[in-house]
Parts: sequence; C-alpha cells; structure tokens
Amino acid sequence: MDLSLSTRTVGDRTVVEVGGEIDVYTAPKLREQLVELVNDGNHHLVVDMERVDFLDSTGLGVLVGGLKRVRAQEGSLRLVCNQERILKIFRITGLTKVFPIHDSVDEAIAATD
Repeated sequence: MDLSLSTRTVGDRTVVEVGGEIDVYTAPKLREQLVELVNDGNHHLVVDMERVDFLDSTGLGVLVGGLKRVRAQEGSLRLVCNQERILKIFRITGLTKVFPIHDSVDEAIAATD
C-alpha cells in the first residue's frame, strides 16, 4: 500500500492528513513533507493519522524528527489517532509521553498545551 498526504491550514495550524502505511518505504515521503512545511514557516502541525493502516519504527522516527524540527522553531506537533492498534505502538514505545495525542482534528486544533 502507498502513502497519501494532504495538507490544509486551520487558523495558525497546518493539518497533515496521512493515509495508508508509514513504513521504511513511505516514511521518506512524510519526512519530506514535514521538512518542507517547517521550512516554509509552518511551525504548528497537526498530523492526522486516522487513516493510517500501519506504522513501523521508521515512521515513528520521522514523527520524532518532525517534533524536534518544530520545537527548534518554538512550534508544536500534535497527533490525531484513535485506532487502538496504532495507539498501542505509541504506548509500548513510551511516545505517549512525548506526543500530545488527540481523538480528533478539532480537539488537536483547540488544544493549548
């Protein structure tokens, strides 16, 4: 399966909608998108993972890299994920302590933490 990416702006947030699989083959595409957004001045990102079917360690690495990149610009990166099998990966790796994870895009946009 491939990776689909689209972006939209909501207020001062940029929402990155991700679908498909984030793995060793597709993660570079996501990394490219995140780097480009930050370089273009988008420092408050919401990564919508509601349509993600699979996430591996390479994908986690890209998300952590994106978080470091926005934090260097005093920005934020929030995740939207409500699928138990994907949430489990974040819990097992301890990344629930690193990423703010929300149930919906609206909730992530409204969050001020």
